[in-house]
Amino acid sequence: MSRTLVIGDIHGGLKALNQVLERAEVTRMDRLIFLGDYVDGWSESPQVIEKLLDLSAHQLCVFIKGNHDELLQDWLLKNQEHEAEESQWFRHGGAATVKAYAGIGAATKQKHLQFLQSLRLHFLDNENRLFLHAGFTNLNGIEAEYFDKSFYWDRTLWELALALDPAMEKESHFYPKRLQQYAEIYIGHTPVTRIGETTPVHRANVWNIDTGAAFKGPLTALDIQTKAFWQSDPLPSLYPDEKGRTI
Repeated sequence: MSRTLVIGDIHGGLKALNQVLERAEVTRMDRLIFLGDYVDGWSESPQVIEKLLDLSAHQLCVFIKGNHDELLQDWLLKNQEHEAEESQWFRHGGAATVKAYAGIGAATKQKHLQFLQSLRLHFLDNENRLFLHAGFTNLNGIEAEYFDKSFYWDRTLWELALALDPAMEKESHFYPKRLQQYAEIYIGHTPVTRIGETTPVHRANVWNIDTGAAFKGPLTALDIQTKAFWQSDPLPSLYPDEKGRTI
């Protein structure tokens, strides 16, 4: 029987991705929804993209754009490696990505650029479940959003879900209109390790699947129907000679 699995921020951790796919016993019948931030942090960002392309050739995959994916896209478009060290991106995980691409040929870089340019801003399934990297700001939902960058930069949606009184009824006049638009919302972007967690966190109708793989946490895949989840080992144990993202 096919499943839909949603997978959190990978940040260049190919070993973690392989572990999660193996532990979840993923088959070609499963649909995989990736929430973005495939790159920046650990040393295998190009290899992660290659893995994703390979998966998409054999099964149904949905690839959402993360903010780090756009940052890599911009760098590949400019092709100005000497300027990378001066950028904020370089200090927030991009350094490992620049180093990893040093030995990658122009044809592969172009293929990866095309992949990054093809990423979706969001995905809405037939049961009104929304998948996106970060959030949205418009009270009327994604179709009314004025700023596309909100989909992969916003943190206010998650902050709203965290701050909401769990006892508040969804039908209440004061219940946030943003959260009324969708049955469920799946995001990454803001690691749940910031609130002391390393497993998926559910607040209101928002599920945060970023379990801190960029830093000291594991990578997570979650079955959206059963809410069962599988995790890799913490990334520092898979890359003991690397620092990952420190900020």
